[in-house]
Amino acid sequence: TPENKNVVLEEFTGIHCTYCPDGHKKAQQLKDNNPGDVILVNVHTGGYATPGNGEPDFRTSFGSGLGNQSDLTGYPAGTVNRKVFSSYAMDGGTAMGRSSWQAAGATILTEPSYVNVAGEATLDVQNRELTVEVEYYYTGASPQSTNKLNVALLQNNVEGPQTGAESFYPANILPNGNYNHQHMLRHFLT
Repeated sequence: TPENKNVVLEEFTGIHCTYCPDGHKKAQQLKDNNPGDVILVNVHTGGYATPGNGEPDFRTSFGSGLGNQSDLTGYPAGTVNRKVFSSYAMDGGTAMGRSSWQAAGATILTEPSYVNVAGEATLDVQNRELTVEVEYYYTGASPQSTNKLNVALLQNNVEGPQTGAESFYPANILPNGNYNHQHMLRHFLT
């Protein structure tokens, strides 16, 4: 059955970014307002993601490339489906400030999708093996001759520091004072 597109919001963030918790909150609100139709990916990259002594390093080998291709000019920034929204773009690319994510997401949710994608993962904890199956089914003609699929491994409930959390997203502060990071990009499987 043909469906409309889902939103994939890749948020560029870092543990030393004061306003990033506000971005985390706005992204979560977008997801909460559209159950089952929004996927959040928090990409720790850039200077604000550089850990200090004794701090965890949440960066991945993919972060710089993702950030660079978006043309971001500040943090937090985000891309919605890696699409250029010229009226919201930071510097002509796909990156937008957090105040534009809701409107860009609303636009995407009204667009028809020509492919349905589903995924299922199983984890064998004892053998430390993750098996991921992805299925796609075309319900229409693609406007591109080649389509590519990225499968990302995300992690929720990662405890760590976060500048600005007390002011902008105190609900994500754990009883011990650390921040509860969500939707953290850990690896691209494809």
